[in-house]
Amino acid sequence: MHINEPLQLAAGALELELSPSIGGGIRNFHWTDGERRHPILRQSHSAANSVLELASFPLVPFVNRIRGGRFSFRGREVRLRPNMAGDPSPLHGQGWLGHWTVEACGNQDAELRFVHKSGEWPWAYEALQMFALDEGGLSLALICRNTSDEPMPCGLGQHPYFPCTSATRLDTKVATAWEIDEQVLPVRQVPAQGRFDLRDRPVCGQKLDHGFGGWGGSARLTDPSWRLEVTMGSPTARFFQLYSPEDGGIFVAEPVTHANAALNEPEERWGELGLRVLEPGEEMRLDMRLKVTLR
Repeated sequence: MHINEPLQLAAGALELELSPSIGGGIRNFHWTDGERRHPILRQSHSAANSVLELASFPLVPFVNRIRGGRFSFRGREVRLRPNMAGDPSPLHGQGWLGHWTVEACGNQDAELRFVHKSGEWPWAYEALQMFALDEGGLSLALICRNTSDEPMPCGLGQHPYFPCTSATRLDTKVATAWEIDEQVLPVRQVPAQGRFDLRDRPVCGQKLDHGFGGWGGSARLTDPSWRLEVTMGSPTARFFQLYSPEDGGIFVAEPVTHANAALNEPEERWGELGLRVLEPGEEMRLDMRLKVTLR
């Protein structure tokens, strides 16, 4: 289906813009009071042509990093080239860097599709994103189906950027955190205490780029300067990734199905780390809800 970009969805005071050809990403998500638009996700530039300038993008068929771009799976050695400047470890799969086609689009919903043929990532798969906007928020489903003729490792996530100030707070429950090395790769799992405690705490400018386990599945975001309260929920994600750069302005709160660099661990540990192995024709799904409440 050929539709001009960005795709425009609206429900009540909420407006959503999608950019299928740029990683299947969300360009903007606003609440409008009739006079101005208030960004729920970070404001994108109107001429954004890079996925890293968007407000959110999908992670498929793995999330975060693969150490050195190498892992083994059932006797096969897989090697992937870096896919982001300055980082030797490829991250987030192929979907965020690909072109998604519009399968359906209405006033309040849209369906996007991405097809990957086997290559460096040696399995073929297809991914779907289903967006449904209503007056209370956005529901988003990400589905990956293994279309190859052999088992494929798989994990899913979403990568929403949020605006923030020194007064922005995050309130969510996690059990553990992974300390990281200089390449943002996990080195040790520790209790989520001290700077890793995510219960009702400042979230802007925290110098964090860490993964968390035992996520409770819901995160509440507030700021006295916002007219809204945002609750991000995902019943199918047991892991959480938080990026809060020291210079502030934005943070990223990712619901994800597996831990960072899980593909580098022995397959015997994949279950506890959240990785799935999809048989031919099998699929998995990640749901995310951004609930928007007027204060």
